[in-house]
Amino acid sequence: MTSSLFASTENEPLAARMRPKTLEDFAGQEHLIAPGKILRSIIDSDRIPSMIFWGPPGVGKTTLASIIAGKTHAHFINFSAVTSGIKEIREVMKQAEANRNFGGRTIVFVDEIHRFNKAQQDAFLPFVEKGSIILIGATTENPSFEVNSALLSRCKVFVLKALGSGDIVKLLKRALSVLNVSAGDDILSAVANFSNGDARSALSLLEMMAVNSDGTITPEILAQCTSRKSLLYDKNGEEHYNLISALHKSMRNSDPDAAVYWLARMLEAGEDPLYIARRVVRFASEDVGLADPNALTMAVSAYHACHFLGMPECSVHLTQAVVHMSVAPKSNALYTAYNAARDDAVNTLAEPVPLHIRNAPTRLMRELEYGKGYQYAHDFDEKITAMTCLPESLEGREYYKPTEQGAEGRYKNRLENIRKWKAEHRSKI
Repeated sequence: MTSSLFASTENEPLAARMRPKTLEDFAGQEHLIAPGKILRSIIDSDRIPSMIFWGPPGVGKTTLASIIAGKTHAHFINFSAVTSGIKEIREVMKQAEANRNFGGRTIVFVDEIHRFNKAQQDAFLPFVEKGSIILIGATTENPSFEVNSALLSRCKVFVLKALGSGDIVKLLKRALSVLNVSAGDDILSAVANFSNGDARSALSLLEMMAVNSDGTITPEILAQCTSRKSLLYDKNGEEHYNLISALHKSMRNSDPDAAVYWLARMLEAGEDPLYIARRVVRFASEDVGLADPNALTMAVSAYHACHFLGMPECSVHLTQAVVHMSVAPKSNALYTAYNAARDDAVNTLAEPVPLHIRNAPTRLMRELEYGKGYQYAHDFDEKITAMTCLPESLEGREYYKPTEQGAEGRYKNRLENIRKWKAEHRSKI
C-alpha cells in the first residue's frame, strides 16, 4: 500500500508526471543504484533497512522512496515532517505495531526529516529499535547535525549527488515528447546548467517555456523565462574553459575590472560558484603565494561562503576574492619550486632517506643507527642547524627561489640569511 504522494492525479506538474517508476528509468546516482551497487541490491532483494537519503533538492530522494514503495512487499506510509506532529507519529506507530503483530512490515517514509524537532525524532526511536518500522528519511541537510545521534546510528546514510548536466538533458529530452514541443540541444544544455543539478527545477523551467512557446522553444523564450540573457553556456564545453582561463589570466595580469566581468559572465550563465571558488583557491598559491600570505585565507573563506550561501548571495564573496587576487602582488615561486622538486623526486624515487633524519621508535632501528646524528633545532640558540636534509645526490639543490614582490621580499631576505648561515657552519664541520 502506498500513499497519495505517489498516486497519479490529473494536472500534475511535469516533474510529477515524469517521476520514474523503476530503477532502470532513474537518472543519476550510479554510485548507489548501478547493478551490483549496495542500494540497488537492497531494493532488488526487498531487504530494506532503516536509512537516510541525504542530498540537494531535485536529485531523486523522494523518487527512490516511490520506487521502493512500488517494489516492496511491506506496508508503505508517507509522512511529511512539515505537516505532522507527535500525535500523527503515534497514530502511525500504532498502525505499524498492529501490522507487525500479523507478521507484516511497515516502511515509513519521512520527507524533510530534518524539520522534525528532537521530541518528534525521539518518538520514532523505540519503534525503529524493536523493528516495528523501517524508517526512510529524506533530507537536504547534513544528518550529522539535523538527525538525533541515537536515531542516526540505527540508519544507513546514502549520499545522493547533484545530477550531472548529461543526466538532466536525458530527462529533458524525454519530457519534450510529453509536452509535445521541440527544443535544440543548446537550449536543453542551458536549462540543465541553469538547474544546478536539480531535476525538478529543470523540468519546471522546461514546462514554463513550453507553455510560453508555439511548439518550439527558442533562446528568446529561455531568456524570458529565466530573466537572463546569456545562458547558452556548456559547463563541460570549450566556452567553459575559455571563460575560466579569461578569469585566471585577468587576475594574473592584475586587472580587477576584467576579472570581475569574467566572473559575472560565468555566474550569470549558471556556473557552479564552488567551481570558481576552487580555481581562486588554486590561484592564491600558484600566482600570489607568499607575496601575500593572506590571499589563500581569503580564497578559502570565499569558498566556504559559497558553500554556506550559494547563489546569488555568494557572488559578492567571490567578487571580494577575485578583486583581492587581482590587486595582490604576484609570485609563482611556490609553483615553480614544486615543479622543480617534482622533477627531481620522480627521477630519484629509490633515493634513501638519510639515516640521521629517520625516526627510530624501536631498539632495532636505533641499533641500525636510525636517527644517529640528528640535531634538534630547538636545542640551538639560532633555532637552526647545519644538518643536511636532502638525499646526498641532491645536496645543494635550491627549489624555492623567492621574488621580492610584496611580503615575499621578507621571506627572501630571511632565506638568504639562513642559507648563508648554513653554508658557513657546514664549512666548519
